[in-house]
Amino acid sequence: MTRLTTAEKILRAAHKLFDREGDEALTMRRVADAVGITPMAIYRHFPNREALLKRLSDDCFNAVAKEWVERARSPDVIKRLLSLGLPYLEYALAHPHFFDHAFSSPRDDARRYPEDFRAGHSPTFNVLVQTVVEGMEKGVLKRDDPHDVSMAIWAHQHGLIALYRGGRFSYDEAQFRAFYMQSLQRLIDGIKA
Repeated sequence: MTRLTTAEKILRAAHKLFDREGDEALTMRRVADAVGITPMAIYRHFPNREALLKRLSDDCFNAVAKEWVERARSPDVIKRLLSLGLPYLEYALAHPHFFDHAFSSPRDDARRYPEDFRAGHSPTFNVLVQTVVEGMEKGVLKRDDPHDVSMAIWAHQHGLIALYRGGRFSYDEAQFRAFYMQSLQRLIDGIKA
């Protein structure tokens, strides 16, 4: 079994704490206590709390992107677009604090549309754009700006999740999941060629 480095232990402890209690619970002292080191020892690996949060956020994006890449293998573009909606929903429901931090909370380092997304700086959005581009090239989707279409799909997904998490649906989780997928299907039907 491979021993974890101190930086890996810090990240693991910070991840657990953040996942359970959210951004405000993540203090260097609490992370240090969980790892069994002094708070000052953390600064050898992360210069400040913001750097630790950025790393957690980057890890979150990469985990979602990895799942999207794995789901983006179907040769059927429409099925692929629908399947890409699931990991986003699953991540939001399973890890609400990380989801909010990565996708909803204002942050100085957050990617901005259109410049950062058109430049390919979002590992999650890139997968969606590539699928939309392929759909347009194959004539499955209407020709349009693939970045704008991808943003419309993402905004639709995100908006539904935000409304659900905000208590704006009377559905239980299973009912919401079904509605979410049906709604995504309706949106995709509207952009088919």
